[in-house]
Amino acid sequence: MDSDQDRHLGGGKADILIVDDRPDQLLVYQTILGDIGQTLFTASSGEEALKQVLDRDFAAILLDVNMPGLNGLETASLIRSRSRSAHIPIIFITADYGDELHTAQAYSLGAVDYIASPVVPEILRAKIKVFVDLYLLAQQAKRQAEEHLALAEERAARAAAEQASRRLSFLAQASVALAGSLDFDAITRELSRLCVPLLADACGLTLAQARDGAGTDVAPVAGDPRRTRSTARLVTDVPEGWLRLAMNRVLTSGIVEVIDSLPHAAGTGSDGRAVADYIGATTGSGIACLAIVPLLGHGTTLGVLTLGLGPSGRHFDADTLSMATELAGRAAIALDNARLYEKSQADDRRKDEFLAMLAHELRNPLAPISNAVHVLHMSAQDPAKLTWAREVIGRQLRQLVRLVDDLLDVSRITRGKIELKLGPIDVAKVIGAAVETSRALVDALEHELTVVLPPEPLLVMGDFARVAQILSNLINNAAKYTDRRGRISVTVTAEGAQVVFRVRDSGMGIPSNLLSSIFELFTQADRTLGRSQGGLGVGLALVRRLVEMQGGSVSAYSEGPDRGSEFTVRLPAASATKAVDDGSLKTPSRRATTATDACILIVDDNHDVADSTAMLLRAVGWKVHLAYDGEEAIQSARTLHPDAVLLDIGLPGVDGYQVAERIRAEPGNQRILIVAVSGYGQEEHRRLSKRAGFDHHVVKPIDPTILTQLLASALHSSHTSAVETAHTASYRTVD
Repeated sequence: MDSDQDRHLGGGKADILIVDDRPDQLLVYQTILGDIGQTLFTASSGEEALKQVLDRDFAAILLDVNMPGLNGLETASLIRSRSRSAHIPIIFITADYGDELHTAQAYSLGAVDYIASPVVPEILRAKIKVFVDLYLLAQQAKRQAEEHLALAEERAARAAAEQASRRLSFLAQASVALAGSLDFDAITRELSRLCVPLLADACGLTLAQARDGAGTDVAPVAGDPRRTRSTARLVTDVPEGWLRLAMNRVLTSGIVEVIDSLPHAAGTGSDGRAVADYIGATTGSGIACLAIVPLLGHGTTLGVLTLGLGPSGRHFDADTLSMATELAGRAAIALDNARLYEKSQADDRRKDEFLAMLAHELRNPLAPISNAVHVLHMSAQDPAKLTWAREVIGRQLRQLVRLVDDLLDVSRITRGKIELKLGPIDVAKVIGAAVETSRALVDALEHELTVVLPPEPLLVMGDFARVAQILSNLINNAAKYTDRRGRISVTVTAEGAQVVFRVRDSGMGIPSNLLSSIFELFTQADRTLGRSQGGLGVGLALVRRLVEMQGGSVSAYSEGPDRGSEFTVRLPAASATKAVDDGSLKTPSRRATTATDACILIVDDNHDVADSTAMLLRAVGWKVHLAYDGEEAIQSARTLHPDAVLLDIGLPGVDGYQVAERIRAEPGNQRILIVAVSGYGQEEHRRLSKRAGFDHHVVKPIDPTILTQLLASALHSSHTSAVETAHTASYRTVD
């Protein structure tokens, strides 16, 4: 029976502690309990017993009451005071069995029995065996509980590992799928396939901002991937106000937001159908709850992914939301990369179109110039044809100069090389200058141009030439993109601390997808080969940058194609009572006289430039000598002692800077007027010119009238005012 019970209890053994100060009694108890098959430990004092209790767990303690030092009752009290040993059954053995006080005290200390000495062996064995069996059963139950717990933990760990493996596998596949394309719409379709039905029953993608040059229907999403539709829009297009507010909160915070129940209650004006349709839920299926997940990529929130649950009866748990968040992060990076790729592609297209248009615009004036040259050769004796040829060449030359100047302006502004002369400007005068500049184009297209000025004088703070350029560019733009005999209006109003210029036309209008990019370089509304407007697509970019440099802002508005457009420029109002120079060409107080004894040396390695300039100056009456390289120029300066030198910078061998330095170094040459006439007009080149000894730096091509005024004034000791006049007359020509 005992062996059966031992097998039933797993064959384990229990520890039993016997405490008595008499060795003979310890031997007796060991003999009585020796055949129960358990492990016996002995202690001859209370102190020794306490030490053994600290070392191991006992199934029972047989404790003598009367011991020197710590008696049995005190020892039991200390054993019970320790939580680990408080449960151990204690059987007291005493010769004073009739002492009721000791008996009551023993039971109060948690004794399970109280046996008189001498003990009956069978009774002691039976009682000890009961406690041993109980202990072994408890240990077995504890082991089984631990095994069950370990098994449950193992199962939970296995399930977690399997879930983590599925999660990592899903996210890895998602990363590969999302990174497999740079097409924005293809990525949104792939995102839909990944979300439905694994994470949600339906989902929708909403962007924070429209894509440049792309539509806003970006994310097709539906419960059935085969029913994919382009239904996602911008946040501003979300049909429900409460949903729009929730999306804006997520866009701001970057934290997932779960809406457990849609606000279908009375007074909300919502029955949920609009939301279900918005995120692509199948017809007839409702949406019970939503999760709005931010699309965080590269430090910005591109939009939100809206997940909906309904038909499946599921709810968003922590694991699903975590997977959705990680998927949204990967999708955001893929979408951002696709958006950047779209932008780079659009920039490349604009660049290619610009280069093609530049070639077109440069060839346009070259063709009539070439024809005019042939006419000059063929009709040397026909005054009418000669006049016609001269006018054609002059007109087309001005067109070429305008194109080159626009490109140079863009380069200078981009590199921060534009210097502005800010001051109070008379609005009426600057508009007059702009209108005069644009008058030829407006009249050629027979447009009706109306200018509306405020009744009282109005001053604006800015650079006269640049403000005139801004307004002229806007008027030219309106004229080019308005059909013949259209209407253009220019109005000016004072609004608070700003002067507001509005240029309105009745032309072709601006598509909504171009309004945000119309001021970017090389952007034009019409890029077809048959378009007749011309231009390089830099005019509006110049407008924006020049306006911003003067502390203002510019915006465009259009109601759509064929509805016209309006450009609004806002510049700071001026409080000064006197306007600055209006930029018009002043006529000198006396006519610049010519001096037939003045000697001018022209130095340029381009023979056509040198010879044609010499021909113009000889026609005025000056003595002109030519040199075609640097060494020849230095020798000529020593021999001729010229009054003025027109010196090109980009000479072969010895450049213009070195030539100027060597001429200045010659005795008696300090008073020679040396003017740089060059195609290099950047600030760096002007500084180098000044350092090399040049008096002035003029950019090719220079107007012959301005050149002759410059030389005449300088040669008659009054060149300063003439140079300032020339600079004011053409800010593009004289740097």
